[in-house]
Amino acid sequence: MSGHTEQPVSEKPVRDFEGKVVLVTGGATGIGRAAALAFARRGALVVIAGRRRTEGDAAVAALSAIGATGRFIPTDVTSPDALADLHRTILADHGRLDVAFNNAGYQEPRATIAEQDAGLYDRVFDTNVRSVYLCLQHQIRHMAERGGGAIVVNASVSGLRNPNPGLALYSASKAAVISLTRSAAMEYAEKGVRINAVAPGRVVTDMMLASKIMDMNAVAAGLPLRRMGKPEEVAEAVVWLASGAASFVVGHVLCADGGFMAL
Repeated sequence: MSGHTEQPVSEKPVRDFEGKVVLVTGGATGIGRAAALAFARRGALVVIAGRRRTEGDAAVAALSAIGATGRFIPTDVTSPDALADLHRTILADHGRLDVAFNNAGYQEPRATIAEQDAGLYDRVFDTNVRSVYLCLQHQIRHMAERGGGAIVVNASVSGLRNPNPGLALYSASKAAVISLTRSAAMEYAEKGVRINAVAPGRVVTDMMLASKIMDMNAVAAGLPLRRMGKPEEVAEAVVWLASGAASFVVGHVLCADGGFMAL
């Protein structure tokens, strides 16, 4: 009997976003940048929106380094006019918007409610809630008219269960984002616009480091996986929610949290 030698399986890169235009707000750093790269690897033309030109250009350079196409559009997500210009530019230059990851966010300096400056309320909610509301309006109108699309909103486990004393505004804003996402999802699912949220847990980003967690090892030890998350791991959840593989998933909040919500 002749022997049989198994041939190695050739794993071709998945290119399921080929020809699609993807917008990532807050896409120059952290989870946003990781998501931009993940979409680009799967064939998307990625538009990164953010405040800082230096970081935005660096993110686009990272896309170019992997042979992907991307651009950076400076955008203040707290400005309704800037968000209108952003979406108008995308449609004028590219003719379509297939996927959006509304990721831009702001977390206040850690302090109890009584100690916080009341002005922080506007900054947190304008960045985390109003910008998502306005982005959804622009994106839904276009996607519903074209017959479909996918939107993912970056929420947080803090919006489901507040684990962060001293970050009441951030937690409240993320709870609002989750409710907004679910409402939008129910209103537009029948029009082919799938809207979901991802809720990261303890993920090592500049924002998380700025929250002044003193003992990272202790935080990691308190999670079932016994480690912190990486932006790339959340990015994979985002890409899955936006992909055809999640075609029956709508109005869902996917916790990429190392098991935090199971505790």
